[in-house]
Amino acid sequence: MSRDVFVTGVGMIPFTKPGANLPYPQMAATATRAALADAGLGYEQVQQAYVGYVYGDSTAGQRAVYEVGMSGIPIVNVNNNCSTGSTALFLARQAVASGAADCVLALGFEHMNPGALGAVFKDRPSPFERFDAATDALVGHGEVPLALRYFGGAGLAHMQQYGTQLSTFAKIRAKASRHAANNPLALFRNVVTEDEVMNAPMMWPGVLTRLMACPPTCGAAAAIVCSADFASAHGLDRSVRIRAQAMTTDRPVTFAAQDMREVVGFGMAQAAARQVYEAAGIGPQDIDVVELHDRFAQNELLSYEALGLCPVGGAERFVCDGDNTYGGEVVTNPSGGLLSKGHPLGATGLAQCTELVQQLRGTADKRQVDGARLALQHNLGLGGACVVTLYERV
Repeated sequence: MSRDVFVTGVGMIPFTKPGANLPYPQMAATATRAALADAGLGYEQVQQAYVGYVYGDSTAGQRAVYEVGMSGIPIVNVNNNCSTGSTALFLARQAVASGAADCVLALGFEHMNPGALGAVFKDRPSPFERFDAATDALVGHGEVPLALRYFGGAGLAHMQQYGTQLSTFAKIRAKASRHAANNPLALFRNVVTEDEVMNAPMMWPGVLTRLMACPPTCGAAAAIVCSADFASAHGLDRSVRIRAQAMTTDRPVTFAAQDMREVVGFGMAQAAARQVYEAAGIGPQDIDVVELHDRFAQNELLSYEALGLCPVGGAERFVCDGDNTYGGEVVTNPSGGLLSKGHPLGATGLAQCTELVQQLRGTADKRQVDGARLALQHNLGLGGACVVTLYERV
């Protein structure tokens, strides 16, 4: 049997540039206390905790949670690259749905360093060896940092097949900035125009400008999930339910297709979304608001197609027609997304959760999507894992 799971509390802190953040235990504790306060619970009522981070030593999750309380509960540390936060949420939901627990904390944080991401353990095989080899073979450009080659190469593949213009990615970035202007928790709240994005320094000529990439960021976010019986017994908010959720990892097509779009997870996202739609008995046309993984503007465009928000090959028209924003088909990244809000790897999935819960509660202020009833979350990490979550206003 699988029980209904409700998100009864969410919390996050404003994300910052590296060097402007508090130490990770304080960031995580602040987000946890915010989620508990939002739920109206004390930490002593939490029965399990799943804590996500990428850059940190073993049991950093315990170190973070101990700032809030030391109640002896199971604490599980989670690392799944950029999908770490949503993986923690996936595990928390499973614990409640299965009956293993009634009230669970999902927490994510990241204390990042400036500059491009790189390997920490250089004395052993990298988990990205096959991804790097595929990227070298498909796009070359060894002078460009790997993350840019991954996603820039995927965007280039779309440009080459469908004639997508670089300006379309600039439109996505400009849209993100307009949304972020209404988000007090976003790192970048200044509105940029399509021309400003196009005229930013080129990181890969003709493929990607600096403003099309999200920056390294520090921050934390948390969610409290619980069963219907627990929520009822404690008088908790049951207005937001996780209606369906799926997690996928790579299949042979990731490398066999010899397509950079598959290397960066198109198939994983497509499979997860289809599982969610099938489990919920709905289609992408029923979604009102989406928070998707836009580490690069190119990633956002590819995700429109992977999630079924538009036909494969139809993303440029989707963008140019304004169907990705207010007044269009579906509002994507009302928070400003990773491009504007920032991307502290372990926290991102739970920050997305926070935004969508607020949207479904009707408490998103100037960002509010009118009448939002179904909300979709997409969080993807290379290496690889993708989590897609469907939330429903009850």
